[in-house]
Amino acid sequence: MRRSLERPGTPAGTRVMKRLDELATCSSEPSALTRLYLTPEHSRAIVLVRGWMEDAGMSTEVDDAGTLVGHYRGQQPDAPVLILGSHIDTVRNAGRYDGNLGVIVAIEAVAALHAAGAVLDFAIEIAAFGDEEGVRFPVTLTGSRSLAGTFEPANLDAVDKAGFSLRQALRDFGCNPDGVAHLGRDRSKTLAYVEVHIEQGPVLEAEDLPVGVVTAINGASRFKVDVEGKAGHAGTVPMGLRQDAGAAAAEMILAIESVAAASDDLVATVGNCEFKPGAVNVIPGSAHFTIDIRSPDDSHRLAAVTELTTRFEAIAARRNVKVALAKTYDEPAARCNPKLIREFAAALGGMGLPERLLSSGAGHDGLAMVSLCPIAMLFVRCQGGISHNPAEAVRADDVAVAIDVLIGFLNRLPSSLSQLAA
Repeated sequence: MRRSLERPGTPAGTRVMKRLDELATCSSEPSALTRLYLTPEHSRAIVLVRGWMEDAGMSTEVDDAGTLVGHYRGQQPDAPVLILGSHIDTVRNAGRYDGNLGVIVAIEAVAALHAAGAVLDFAIEIAAFGDEEGVRFPVTLTGSRSLAGTFEPANLDAVDKAGFSLRQALRDFGCNPDGVAHLGRDRSKTLAYVEVHIEQGPVLEAEDLPVGVVTAINGASRFKVDVEGKAGHAGTVPMGLRQDAGAAAAEMILAIESVAAASDDLVATVGNCEFKPGAVNVIPGSAHFTIDIRSPDDSHRLAAVTELTTRFEAIAARRNVKVALAKTYDEPAARCNPKLIREFAAALGGMGLPERLLSSGAGHDGLAMVSLCPIAMLFVRCQGGISHNPAEAVRADDVAVAIDVLIGFLNRLPSSLSQLAA
């Protein structure tokens, strides 16, 4: 079943935008959008989204991880399942499109199939995950890790700032926490995971493109770096005799920028830096900073970490200080399936749109789902590349394009895992 591209302001794009506005009212703050996992606001959002799924011809359930799942049947009862999805939780004081857009666009695509009486060779499920942002608890991707079969039962003991464990929060939400570890899907019956998401970056806008196809979700490494020198009087210690941890840290930070800038597919950020004792008239005796380094190519990322470690040690030796790196996070890149990329690109080409490929610098539920099945993503242009901010904005005509591309993709999608591997 094909569907013509809708123009700006036409029903599908406008309907999605109105639903996202309505969904944004499910917030713990009257003047800002904050919707955390397993809260009353999350529950209200599920009620809204569940109704839209059922209007689109889907049966629904909330699983033991608090994920709302809608099911649209395939031609055969045992047809493989394509999972479409994203998340409906938010950061604090969020924009209304991050995550939520992908869920509502997926519903709109299924609604179009249902209205046309179209049933595909595979079943479709829409997963509205509740814990992608990881704001409430010090764990994340609970819903997608549970479907992928990689959920760690020890995470049930994670505690939020109010002292509630994830286990208790799930129970209060009406879920069975002991059932989360048993939600893993059958690999042989799961076709793929596909997500539509705002780009959260400026590339599509800079190139005046409504959508682009994701090649990979970047892998990321994070470190805490401690530099130990010797505090001293700012006026009495000669420059050549100092063991200035602050100056050493500054040179290391510039090295991070230099290494990242030398590669087209590498980004690195120092998001926090602190000098101690922190007085205007005291040479820093210690410095502490963080590193976040990402790339769609794990070999490039790991090579950059090795190079930075070597540079840091050389800087420390020359400046007579000590340096120590502690890894706090490491997540490999999640490569999108080449066949799925080609099908998305073909859907774009069929609509006369450029087949723009780009990687995702932000993390998504696909990081977990890739352990279960092939993944793919479609990015939608967002204004200024702004995300995690109330200023987040998309255009209704871009949303309509994304819906049409997704429907074109669904119509082209092979119905077996063996075809995806071809």
